[in-house]
Amino acid sequence: MSQAPSPQNPLQGMAIMAGAMVILPAMDAIAKYMATFESMSPGQVTFYRFFFQLVCTLPVLFAIFRWKALSAKRPWMNLLRGALHGAASLLFFVAVKYMPLADVFAIYFVEPFMLTTLSALFLGDKVGWRRWTAIVVGFGGAMIVIQPSYEIFGLKALLPVFCAFLFSLYLFLNRAIGEADSPLTMQTMAGIGGTLFMGAALLGGNALAIPDFEVSLPSSALGLVLLLALGTISGYAHMLVVRAFRLAPLSLLAPFQYFEIISATILGYVLFNDFPNPSKWIGIFIIVASGLFIIWRERVQSKSLKSSEAPA
Repeated sequence: MSQAPSPQNPLQGMAIMAGAMVILPAMDAIAKYMATFESMSPGQVTFYRFFFQLVCTLPVLFAIFRWKALSAKRPWMNLLRGALHGAASLLFFVAVKYMPLADVFAIYFVEPFMLTTLSALFLGDKVGWRRWTAIVVGFGGAMIVIQPSYEIFGLKALLPVFCAFLFSLYLFLNRAIGEADSPLTMQTMAGIGGTLFMGAALLGGNALAIPDFEVSLPSSALGLVLLLALGTISGYAHMLVVRAFRLAPLSLLAPFQYFEIISATILGYVLFNDFPNPSKWIGIFIIVASGLFIIWRERVQSKSLKSSEAPA
């Protein structure tokens, strides 16, 4: 499966990344719609998200790569990545059932702060006082968004925080695995891991009579179409992200993640009549500004490191 590295094309990479970030919140809007109007539990929606992702992508992968798509050098770590992604998606879908989309996304974007912290603690990445300050300020912005949501929704308002932590662990494993496996293999194995994890979680939660884990089939043709769309968006939009990262550097693409807040706000308003109030916009601005500062400092540090390693 060895392939020549894709030639760098930053403009194309940025365009693909922006498109993927605009599309991905549609997946969460579908999850909220299924819970709100189709009375499907978030646990069941999350299972279908990974199951239909495999249904939609595996035939294409096998047609191109045959069984090599599953020949992972680190299968257990990739399955663990899938389980973490499944758990994070579950918490996110439970959160969007009860909370406005834009609020959930805003709180979720503490994830870059958590990933930076994990990298500093376990991978030895150097994080200066400026970035630590940005992390603290970013969490402060999240508290501004969480506080009124907590008064309305209680502990459910903290679900996006736990989701962000699990997803940061998922991304951390991506860095830990490095280039041992191809992105295609990693995504395929993660899809399998997510499906297996959610199948077990769904059955366990349903056995304990937890409402958000109720097992059900789609109650309408529209529901089935939306679930198929959910899996398709999940599989192919993430492939666009992989493609974007091959065309442009991470530091250039990372800011485009915040496009998701814009798309989520529009979808939340159009579909569910949800719109952040002024105080939440302040919190969103603080989170985005802090995240962009961390990304900028990461880029500066990377350039400085490359300059110091360059031969005199």
